[in-house]
Amino acid sequence: MKLAPLALLAATVAVPSIAQDAPVSAPATTGMPKTAPKLVVVISVDQFSGDVFNEYRRYFTGGFARLQDGVVFPAGYQSHAATETCPGHSTITTGVRPGRTGIIANDWTDLRAAREDKTIYCAEDESVPGSNSNKYTVSDKHLLVPTLGERMKAANPAVRAVSVAGKDRAAVMTGGHNLDEIWWWDSDKSAYVSYAGRREPGAVTRANSAVAQMIAAGQSALQLPDYCRSRDHAVSIGGGKTVGTGRFERKPGEAGRAWRANPAFDGATLALAAGLIQDMKLGQGPATDIITVGASATDYVGHTYGTGGTEMCLNLASLDRDLGDFFAALDRTGVDYVVALTADHGGLDLPERHREDAVPSAQRLDPNFTPAKIGKQIAQKLGLQGQLLWGGSIGDVWIDPKLSKADHDRVLAEAVRVAKAHPQVETVFTAAQIAATPLPTTPPDEWSLLERARVSYNPQRSGDFVVVLKRFVTPIPDPTKGYVATHGSFWNYDRRVPILFWRKGIAGYEQPLAVETVDIAPTLAALVGLPLKAGDVDGRCLDLASGPVDTCSGK
Repeated sequence: MKLAPLALLAATVAVPSIAQDAPVSAPATTGMPKTAPKLVVVISVDQFSGDVFNEYRRYFTGGFARLQDGVVFPAGYQSHAATETCPGHSTITTGVRPGRTGIIANDWTDLRAAREDKTIYCAEDESVPGSNSNKYTVSDKHLLVPTLGERMKAANPAVRAVSVAGKDRAAVMTGGHNLDEIWWWDSDKSAYVSYAGRREPGAVTRANSAVAQMIAAGQSALQLPDYCRSRDHAVSIGGGKTVGTGRFERKPGEAGRAWRANPAFDGATLALAAGLIQDMKLGQGPATDIITVGASATDYVGHTYGTGGTEMCLNLASLDRDLGDFFAALDRTGVDYVVALTADHGGLDLPERHREDAVPSAQRLDPNFTPAKIGKQIAQKLGLQGQLLWGGSIGDVWIDPKLSKADHDRVLAEAVRVAKAHPQVETVFTAAQIAATPLPTTPPDEWSLLERARVSYNPQRSGDFVVVLKRFVTPIPDPTKGYVATHGSFWNYDRRVPILFWRKGIAGYEQPLAVETVDIAPTLAALVGLPLKAGDVDGRCLDLASGPVDTCSGK
């Protein structure tokens, strides 16, 4: 099976492509160097859950196979409750949980904001006149802590830090502030873009030109690998629509969701990253450089089709090959590089397929269970006026700050009572309950729901209360109008993600105990010899040596 991203990689990096059906082997090794690597590569695969990784890992022959020859932590955790793209990405290179990064969700409500739209997008500057959370100016202002790349540059100005992703929030939250290059995909412009005023490097120009040609050409149906055939089953989602048998055909010129929810999307992003590494000669200067890469197609595929059909199977097969080609391109540079790969969150397959698989509790959320509708009921009961509650059907909910304290407390008590009584709700936590909870110190798989909420809590941004839906409740009432599946819950299918490390010469092994994505940054910091002070991060260094040498202490 051939996919267009291979040609894009060759055009962008100016190297011969690799046959996709051939396994991509790692270069011969004689032991991991004791010196710092020259290039740090951090890859996030959006919505790459631990469950999906475990389901497909035995089939990988390309980049994922190489990573599995390194150090594998199959029980990694985005340990917090806010299992969305922005909070998850904010943990990976900061080593800090969302309560401290300030990124409590993809967006939140600020009823005191001086804008008509009171919703704040995590990676925007809401002070830009005329903007709102849908039409925004991308900014890093809401990320409250430095990333690994920022710390490296502060310690040595010769360090180059680069971030590339399929989503702006992925690029911003893993790259951070003060980047040498940052580029993300803009669907409205059908191009990789950056902050206003930045010069477009040749690698970006080449990538955008190649992607435009791919979109113009369309794509015929992809051939299904044998191991995907057991997933080839149509699942009805209502309205005469089904998912589960897709092959990613695209009509000529078809972009938008058809391009993003397509394996070719990640191939293009990896090709752009490889092009920037080549053109900037990352890893070939006097200091260790760092690049973060956000592969976003898996998330769009999961939302659009779910995780259990041919669509996800084809997507991961393609990503495996594209990662293999990406690593092969890095090998040809001769640079000593280290890779860390993880995900920003997991995901839940669509309830219709779960019910076919004998999970009777899988269901869609009651369309009447929204803060606006509940607030209206409470207003009528308590004799109050206006919209009392703001927020989404899961997670944080905010109470109108114009209410008196007495009325605020009445609304809070009634809202908690109504929400807890709903049959699809597991529990409700007030901000006071969450704030009073000590930060957890045990492994993340042992945390209570309240502890998961605690590490997501930021007193300046979080809501007045948090709603926890029951397991297998999907907060998408009608799948015929958009996405069919999602994430964002407190539950482990959304929290658990793989964490993989690879470096030439590493002695591979698998560590089954629970670790956190906030452990990635301190681990990489130890590898590059960057000291961290107590309290700088929430994570801990993970020992990547299978023998007596401790890579965290260097002893």
